Amino acid sequence: MSKIKKTTLATALLLVTAQSSAAGFQVSEHSASGLGRAFAGEAAVADNASVIARNPAAMSRFDKAEISVVGSYIVPTADITGVNDPVASNPSRLDSNDVINDAFVPAMYYVQPINKKWAVGLAMFSGYGMVSEHEGDYAVGAGAGTTDLLTFNINPSVSFKATDELSLGLGVSAVYAKATLERNFGDLQYKPTYAPYATDGASTQLFLLEGDAWGYGWNVGALYEFSENNRIGLAYRSQVDIEFEGDFTGLTSGGQKISTTLEIPLPATAEISGYHKVTPKIALTYSALWTQWSKFTELQALSNQCAAGECFNKEENYDDNIRYAVGAEFYAGNTTLRAGFAFDEQAGETTLSIPDTDRYWYTMGATYELDQTLSFDFALAYIYTKELEFSEYGYTFAGQGDAIIASAQVNYRF
Repeated sequence: MSKIKKTTLATALLLVTAQSSAAGFQVSEHSASGLGRAFAGEAAVADNASVIARNPAAMSRFDKAEISVVGSYIVPTADITGVNDPVASNPSRLDSNDVINDAFVPAMYYVQPINKKWAVGLAMFSGYGMVSEHEGDYAVGAGAGTTDLLTFNINPSVSFKATDELSLGLGVSAVYAKATLERNFGDLQYKPTYAPYATDGASTQLFLLEGDAWGYGWNVGALYEFSENNRIGLAYRSQVDIEFEGDFTGLTSGGQKISTTLEIPLPATAEISGYHKVTPKIALTYSALWTQWSKFTELQALSNQCAAGECFNKEENYDDNIRYAVGAEFYAGNTTLRAGFAFDEQAGETTLSIPDTDRYWYTMGATYELDQTLSFDFALAYIYTKELEFSEYGYTFAGQGDAIIASAQVNYRF
């Protein structure tokens, strides 16, 4: 890879400090306009260029070139409380606060109509990401530590208006991903099994895995317009397999830095969305987004320099989930007001590194059109998660969290 290309990607990933606010480690913050209605109708509304993150077929609705630039800031609160401590009978030492970091998630989109039937576009955004971090001397260091996954999706696409009602779209994705997994000994320092591996205490590094990789996928979409005010969108995005190649240092490598591989599937998604303008001033939107989380079954680092060829393995228990969303828009001259609600089903078994649970989204937003070429979107969201108990490595915890998201977007029509 050229130095220029590496520098460009490094800069992009510094910006895309993607943070999972959806189920698993999915990132939903693709637009401020969509956030305002809880991303209801995302594959059908097509009010600006950001629609190509969900449905390339909707580019057929654009008669002029348009660019959209988005920035979303996520402030999560995720606290872990100890319930049962089988080692020291002191559950309070298992408490870990603010384990999910704040994050800034940018995105950019461009749509270029070619003629009345064809259009092309480019989307650059993050679809998956996670940054969780516990203290270095945390008691359950083998399950906590640092989990850092950043992704950056470069997604060109094309649309074709097959009939007056039906439009079709196709896109390809090149996804660059960077990952860091770090775990410390914690209470394992007391186990005789690990006596040959010298430790200086709970904060001694059990292993460190760092790597990056490219993955490739595709997406398709369809948009059916019953009328100017009523349409339904369908979209599918393929799974992207990321095979990280990087460095591993840890117990199973005898403390030596070795080369290893780690494969993570970024799950496939399918979505159905609708937009219906029921009065001249009011429109209703809805979506159901399915994600194939069942493909995420383990985190396994492999190398022939580790015993039995396996440096690290952690089983994951994930099931496919659905995110349901409804929204409404109110049109008042050059201003559009929005509100939405979404229920995002829990995808995976809650763990210290990925504290997954059901999420409830409450959102509002607005668009202000300065003139026929320039408009601005703003949105706020509050995400509530229910409290639940979970167990890991023989310890029992209670976890609860919420998040606030603020998003802004500028759209320019050429």
